[in-house]
Amino acid sequence: MDNKYPAEISRENPSAMLFLIDQSGSMVDPVGEGGQSKAEELASIINRLLQNIIIRCAMAEGVRDYYHVGVIGYGAQVGPAFAGPPLAEKDLVRLSEVAENPVRVEVRTKKVQDGAGGLVDQKVRFPIWFDPVAKGATPMCQALGRAQSVLAPWLDEHPSCFPPVVINITDGEATDHDGDVTNLLNAAESVKELSSSDGNVLLFNVHISAGGSTPIEFPDNEEGLPNEHARILFRMSSLLPDHLRAVARQEEFSVSADTRGFVFNADMVAVIKFLDIGTRPNTLR
Repeated sequence: MDNKYPAEISRENPSAMLFLIDQSGSMVDPVGEGGQSKAEELASIINRLLQNIIIRCAMAEGVRDYYHVGVIGYGAQVGPAFAGPPLAEKDLVRLSEVAENPVRVEVRTKKVQDGAGGLVDQKVRFPIWFDPVAKGATPMCQALGRAQSVLAPWLDEHPSCFPPVVINITDGEATDHDGDVTNLLNAAESVKELSSSDGNVLLFNVHISAGGSTPIEFPDNEEGLPNEHARILFRMSSLLPDHLRAVARQEEFSVSADTRGFVFNADMVAVIKFLDIGTRPNTLR
């Protein structure tokens, strides 16, 4: 199979995005000294990314359903993680339905340029679809199995789509592989083996580490990865398709033909860039 993924994404031929979100107890730990918890930071990232995708797909007549979107949380339980009705308990929903149904809209502050070389605070409306959760173990194999069971029938209904993108965000080692990492790798392969006529499902991984290791973004080999879990997540990750490598280069990431969709210990700005690149379409029509 080539690495081009040529299918256009349209309302008649949408793609899908599925986020697998670690909600285990360790996500209560802070990001950096005295900062927000990893769960709170991650919730902000997912909400911001959903908002960015909606803006990208908004036209004069409204938000176009270029994507079906899902958020699967895994911790004390494994299942849909949208907050509140009517999205709660749904695996995949049309993007316009996401746009119309935030569970609430908060007012937050962000820094903007003041036109004189400085920064000022600006109040902005921030839609919320996903709330922070940190409880339980890390059943990553189950989460990957849930992704496979959600996407397989969806692909049967959309056989010629640009393949779905699955983004797994975790801070720890899977706790449900029965002591054999092969079980985890096989669970990842079961997701990546799913395909449309355009190519295989793409699985990307973000490892949010509690350690002080140097951030690693879009590596093309395992050298320099600090631990076995990071190496396993790298192996689980798909190669970046040609068009996403081109986007990564535009964002000044160093990539090669062997680059995989994986980041380790990246700061939150880099994580957002990674997720935005990973969900950026080839062409929208």
